[in-house]
Amino acid sequence: MKYDVVIIGGGSAGCTLATRLSEDPTRSVILLEAGPDYTDLEHLPDELKFGHRQEASDIDSPFNWAYKGQGTTEQIVPMQVARGKVIGGSGSVNGQVFLRGVPEDYDDWAAEGNDEWSFVKLLPFFRKLETDLNVRDDFHGTDGPIPVWRLGREEWMPVNEAFHQATVAEGFPEDPDMNNPDSTGTGAVPMNNPGGIRMSAALAYLNPNRHRLNLTVKANVLAHRVVFEDNRAVGVQVESGGEKFTVEGSEIILCAGGIASPQLLLLSGVGPAGDLNTLGISVVKDLPGVGRNLRDHPLVSIELEPREGVRLAADEPRIQTGVRYTAQGSNSRNDMQLFPSSFTGLRIGDPLQGRSPDRPRGLRITCILKLADSAGELTLTSADPNEPPHLEYRYFESDWDRQRMREAIHLSLKMLEHPSFGPLVERRISPTDDDVATDDALDTWLRQNTATTQHTSGTCKMGPESDPMAVVDQYCQVRGLQNLRVVDLSICPNVVRANTNATAIVIAERAAGWIS
Repeated sequence: MKYDVVIIGGGSAGCTLATRLSEDPTRSVILLEAGPDYTDLEHLPDELKFGHRQEASDIDSPFNWAYKGQGTTEQIVPMQVARGKVIGGSGSVNGQVFLRGVPEDYDDWAAEGNDEWSFVKLLPFFRKLETDLNVRDDFHGTDGPIPVWRLGREEWMPVNEAFHQATVAEGFPEDPDMNNPDSTGTGAVPMNNPGGIRMSAALAYLNPNRHRLNLTVKANVLAHRVVFEDNRAVGVQVESGGEKFTVEGSEIILCAGGIASPQLLLLSGVGPAGDLNTLGISVVKDLPGVGRNLRDHPLVSIELEPREGVRLAADEPRIQTGVRYTAQGSNSRNDMQLFPSSFTGLRIGDPLQGRSPDRPRGLRITCILKLADSAGELTLTSADPNEPPHLEYRYFESDWDRQRMREAIHLSLKMLEHPSFGPLVERRISPTDDDVATDDALDTWLRQNTATTQHTSGTCKMGPESDPMAVVDQYCQVRGLQNLRVVDLSICPNVVRANTNATAIVIAERAAGWIS
């Protein structure tokens, strides 16, 4: 059977796009997902269902691709890069922060020649995708698939209350709605886990619409390569249950995310010709930008030992509050973020694990650089689709990036001196006093202890024809090829100053109207 649309990747973008495209009953849509599928909440494993559970991102979890990445050249142990291998994708295993980028993020995309992606043009789609349970105004939706809420202050963990008091004392404004266009400062973080249930796009978008006769969902299907006739995509070669076959489609759409989408393009012969030739892959289209421009948010955590008897998050959301601010000397608003968290039963797959993955309980303040200068790249290690790509993040290669993160560390240490932390913190574990004694010492500590925030973007960036590194145009069409699009975070020219799940969904909402 030939489908009108073949969507590869059942993550946040893929579930959203499949749902929207199948609203037209005359269009046949098939969604292919490499991981397992769960058709309703009742059959969803607890580690996917409950937001406080972290096992789904364990290195040995069946729901995790468990990539390895090199954050810096000084990093001794490669970073764990958790990506969801299950229906709902990384939105089924993530921390559930549902934070939009700041308007300038999208306006910057527009200024680079992608005028359909300005914040004003995206705002109706942000409203369309959500039901905000706390805020009712022109910037928020009231009847969309994704529920958004903020934990009330009376329910905050002690470390979150202490952090909030310290940030207010430091002069940061209180921020009741971090998804407001003018938002900055300290407050509760918007989440998509009301009642403790992680509301992925699979639950919110796909499951209520599985009854559609024109929508087919196939799980445990690994895509090997896109099939071309001349310069026209006509299908995708896949493997399932040990059998290889081709799924044919009039339109092939990659929604596999910032890692798997460029990997699949490269395996299909679309990318830098020299790299492809080296691996013996026949070149279909020489596009030097595929896999380049890898963007993400580096993080480091200040690890703290709690005093005996301090209440820590167990079933509660680990991420509850935070502060966003603009670094000294920066022209980019909200380019930094700090947030406190507490934990019990820490698992190795926790993306915020810090340097003590086996420590059963603790406190931390996490410092995140939200708009890094540095960019990395993704390259193939093999023509075998079962072999993971090489991920080189190149964090902190910019003096400006190191300067801003040093400031974040010193700011956090200053706030830990606030009296509200006294009853909570026994001692600081890391960084040590020696680590923060000089800029050089702190830079060394940063390079050795950075982790990814799991927001990989930019590896199939969109841009005008004048941009030699652009992989897709602003309508998500792969340059120089017909009937092939990429619709996910890989098209972002830069990673947004926020957690990326909301942006992944809005990309699919925006692109759905351009696909005939």
